[in-house]
Amino acid sequence: MSELRIQRFAGPDIHPFILDLAKLRITIFHDYPYLYEGDLDYEKKYLNTYVICPDSVLVVVFDDDKVVGASTAIPLKFETTEFKSPLIAAGFDINSIFYLGESVLLKSYRGNKIGERFFAEREAAALEQGCSITAFCAVDRPDDHAKRPQDYHPLDRFWQRLGYVKHPELKAYYSWKEIGDDEETTKSFSFWLKYIK
Repeated sequence: MSELRIQRFAGPDIHPFILDLAKLRITIFHDYPYLYEGDLDYEKKYLNTYVICPDSVLVVVFDDDKVVGASTAIPLKFETTEFKSPLIAAGFDINSIFYLGESVLLKSYRGNKIGERFFAEREAAALEQGCSITAFCAVDRPDDHAKRPQDYHPLDRFWQRLGYVKHPELKAYYSWKEIGDDEETTKSFSFWLKYIK
């Protein structure tokens, strides 16, 4: 592994990395807790939202010229209805919220504090755009889930250490086909929020 380079991109400058990000999402979300079967065409279409939004953010981790990790964020008002609706219903001003999408990093590069850098870069972008809250959501899985690996460690403590508070009363719902299933099923997500100013 050479020295890693981390760089932030925005809006149309994200376009060259869409295929890399789509492949990373499929690779990482294949594992628990998402168990996502993956669909490259869907991924590219979904990620195009970040290309057409001038205020979106993509933080990319390079090993030489290879993309080995990435993290996204976007003003909540540009996100899908599934992620906007719970916060609107709870009375939040969505113009004040910067939504943090996925953070995906190949396993062999973990443990180098890149996760902290992903959050720091996206929170800096949120402040630059005048947002006062950063938010993300994580899929809900029971502790006794049949497919939970024995060595699985939830990221809750990591997120709490960075100042995020879980709001299980704020739920989003999203559907996808899990590995081994014949059809999509709907999963619930809980929001995590941080007031950044």
